Amino acid sequence: MAMMQYLRKSIAYLLSHRWCMLFSTIAVLALILLVTADGPHVKHVEEVLKYLQFVLWWVALGVASSIGLGSGLHTFVLYLGPHIALFTIKAMKCGRVDLKMAPYDTIQFQRTPLWLRKDCSEFGPPVFPSSHGTSVPLSSILPQVQLEAVLWGLGTALGELPPYFISRAASLSGSKVDAMEELDASSEYNGFLATRLTRMKHWFLSHAQCLNFFTILILASVPNPLFDLAGIMCGQFGIPFWEFFFATLIGKAIIKTHIQTVFIISVCNNQLLYWVETELIRMLSFIPGLETMLPNIIVKLHSMKDKYMATKTPSTSNIKVNKWDFSFASVWNGVVTIMLLNFLLRL
Repeated sequence: MAMMQYLRKSIAYLLSHRWCMLFSTIAVLALILLVTADGPHVKHVEEVLKYLQFVLWWVALGVASSIGLGSGLHTFVLYLGPHIALFTIKAMKCGRVDLKMAPYDTIQFQRTPLWLRKDCSEFGPPVFPSSHGTSVPLSSILPQVQLEAVLWGLGTALGELPPYFISRAASLSGSKVDAMEELDASSEYNGFLATRLTRMKHWFLSHAQCLNFFTILILASVPNPLFDLAGIMCGQFGIPFWEFFFATLIGKAIIKTHIQTVFIISVCNNQLLYWVETELIRMLSFIPGLETMLPNIIVKLHSMKDKYMATKTPSTSNIKVNKWDFSFASVWNGVVTIMLLNFLLRL
């Protein structure tokens, strides 16, 4: 209903401002002409469209992550996290980070990135030779996946706006939003997690006067399930929009996103595996009787690491599996899109 009201208001605004409507019509016609007409500009238009698709894809995934797709699903775990992990592992195998042909060469709706299907020999000799304890530095991998991570974070920040606007509208009309009224009803649940979550919600409510730019920034920077409540409270208690949005944007698109990205890269990076191996050997050396077992443990750790980092040779069966994975991915992406549209229609 709210979406229909905003749509009617937008149409009424365009009809009342004819110059704006004329400019919008000319811009749309010019865009259609550029896309459909042949000429030397076609390749540039296609490149721009690829960038737009890339931006919309990751921002939409961020929005979907904030709304949880109605079932608590998190698109960082489903899309961005695996993408960062796959790129890090590929960079480790190839010993270089210049794998992408363009910034938009990432996992998208109905395509897999080209660098994932290529062999390391196609990229050239390793820039970072792999040896014991050395690897591709984190500072070199991070810029390669930073753009899509920030776009995803921007989407998560935009996804927090509906709770704020709904609560703000309810506050201006003199009523309370449903989520605020459910706090009292939620006290009847006796489970451990439900009780702790309810106490945290009541604590947030009792400290609503402490909400400002820095507290919102801290809440947005740390992964937590209560930020929707923070957005509702900001709208209910009259926190200015730009104060709420900028704090949320910086916290989610910059701080939180980089924390998660650096963590995934560190987990998949050989440097972390080497550090874990070194610390494990150091701790085991203090245990009596294990000194003679350490060489065998080291050999097993190295074999596990080599098996983890080993590249698979392409075969006919692998091609069939890839086709099946692509089909499954298409179905799954369709489900995600339907859930996202369902959320937008219910606003």
